[in-house]
Amino acid sequence: MTNGNNSRFTFIDLFAGIGGIRIAFERIGGKCVFTSEWNEQCQMMYKANFGEKPHGDITQIDASKVPNHDILTGGFPCQAFSIIGNRHGFTDTRGTLFFDIERILKAKRPKAFLLENVKQLTTHDKGRTLKVILDHLVALGYFVHYKVLNGLDFGVPQKRERIILVGFNRDFPFEFPTKGSDSKSLSDVLEPEAQIDKRHFLTEYFRSKLERKLKEQNKRVTHRPVVLHENKSGNIGIHPFTCALRAEGSYNYVTVNGERRFTPREMLRLQGFPDSFKIVVPVAQVRKQAGNSVVIPKIEAVAKSMIQAMEEGPVRRLSQSQLFDRNEQSDRIHAH
Repeated sequence: MTNGNNSRFTFIDLFAGIGGIRIAFERIGGKCVFTSEWNEQCQMMYKANFGEKPHGDITQIDASKVPNHDILTGGFPCQAFSIIGNRHGFTDTRGTLFFDIERILKAKRPKAFLLENVKQLTTHDKGRTLKVILDHLVALGYFVHYKVLNGLDFGVPQKRERIILVGFNRDFPFEFPTKGSDSKSLSDVLEPEAQIDKRHFLTEYFRSKLERKLKEQNKRVTHRPVVLHENKSGNIGIHPFTCALRAEGSYNYVTVNGERRFTPREMLRLQGFPDSFKIVVPVAQVRKQAGNSVVIPKIEAVAKSMIQAMEEGPVRRLSQSQLFDRNEQSDRIHAH
């Protein structure tokens, strides 16, 4: 899959956010030839770090204007399927943005794709939403694999479960990775306390409220560092990792040692961004951007498995009916 510019393959970065998927694919030798992201704050962050401003609204982009590429990637909007969203799915315009991915796949016919979304996509509308997506991808002639992977298994101290869909134009021997090659603890992610801006610490009101709830639940912080997470029912969990970062919802309910909230740099580290990644937008925007981003080491591990499978060459395996039966047990679907 090598080409003239010494990169192993080319890819496009749709619904790019601040470029987490791009970083993952560039790390294994890919060259990004097109990017789309409509949010202006994300565009600012993206340009500061990659030197180029993404194209805007994907619904307004003519597929014929998208350069040819080997792999299409996209963390397509998840609010319509999310546990904290309204779960309208395809009745929500953000849900129908999947069909813009389908439109580009149909026009450009890349060798492969990687799509990322929330875990709830697997159960939304009793599984019918995922079935619609899979049926459309299979109808385009792709062999599709899907699996829910957790960020905790790929080197970041964040419990972040997301569904990854990977497809190929031929039946390559792809298997999802089960874990990453590196591992960072919460201590590795946190900045020195002396350097933390005071604005990240809880007010006396929030701190006393949290302490009262801990006492009522007969819980206390016995060692550090830990993350305290208050769920919707009011129960407070104490863990050596954080729950999934959110763009909005749970920001006020996740605290470090019960004393402060994560800093912008820490939030980016929790997603696997390098410290060299520039922050050029306000804290509130970083919170949204980190919450909507991907776990970079996880995407990198999957991308590496994709390229390895493609370099091995296609294989003949089970019949379509056998593969569909097997899908019930292995989170995998293929088509001829």
